[in-house]
Amino acid sequence: MAKEKKRKEKSKIKKSKSKELFDAFLYAAVAAFLIKVFLFEAYRIPTGSMEETLKVGDFLLVTKFTYGATTPRNIPFTDIRLPYIKLPGFKDPKPGDVIVFDFPGERDEKQSKEVLNYIKRCIGVPGDTIHIVDRVIYNNGKVFQNAPDVKFASLQPLGMKNTRIFPKNSGYNEDNYGPIRVPKEGDIIKIDTSNFESWKMFVIREGSAIEMRGDKKVYVDGQELINGDYKVKRDYLFMMGDNRNNSLDSRYWGFMPMENVVGEALMIYWSWDANISFADFFNLLGSIRWERLGKIVR
Repeated sequence: MAKEKKRKEKSKIKKSKSKELFDAFLYAAVAAFLIKVFLFEAYRIPTGSMEETLKVGDFLLVTKFTYGATTPRNIPFTDIRLPYIKLPGFKDPKPGDVIVFDFPGERDEKQSKEVLNYIKRCIGVPGDTIHIVDRVIYNNGKVFQNAPDVKFASLQPLGMKNTRIFPKNSGYNEDNYGPIRVPKEGDIIKIDTSNFESWKMFVIREGSAIEMRGDKKVYVDGQELINGDYKVKRDYLFMMGDNRNNSLDSRYWGFMPMENVVGEALMIYWSWDANISFADFFNLLGSIRWERLGKIVR
């Protein structure tokens, strides 16, 4: 009887320890999830569009709470999007901020087929007018101060059209662009036969149906636009990469909805040469960029 009692007591102790261990893992997992969703998230730089400010192989901490965190936007590891709730933030994005955001999609598609996080620099906020003249950016008529490590390639002169540029048929190129106003909720955009194709996808992305009927008048959600006046439903940002001639950004795919903001880039916590594979681990370790560790993103 005594042996049986001891065996049961030992079994109970083991179960108790197992439960404590399970509970500890569970609490840690919940805490990590909450931190990732509402406070901080790690982000790896996959492309050179922000060089030299951010290099391929940099790992960042991104603050989710700065502009207002959201509940998950998609089912993890899938491209299935979810309705989400946005919490209040401490500030609004401003020109110069380096922001991670949910990529809205290419110029001629309603929404990105994949859930992708991009990182770019905010150049304009709702209501700003952006104008690029021979690479020099003007925001509301004032020169926008470039980041210290901004990069350029060959200059695309005025008059050299780039057919990939937004808006469609604009005649702009990446170095001579605009002027164009960053839409603000309540703004009026004139849409007629001359620019229907340029603004068609913008309206569709706002969640409306738009068509040009045989009478050459524009209809949105079945209603004729009086005087061609379309009223903007949301606030937008204009985003650009610091590697100016090697960045697919708002000049190509258009305005970024404010609600797509994920967080603000805070600091580089790790950096190494992403071109070296893990199979060559010791060389990979030897490529650590110590001087970049702990660098605040500006």
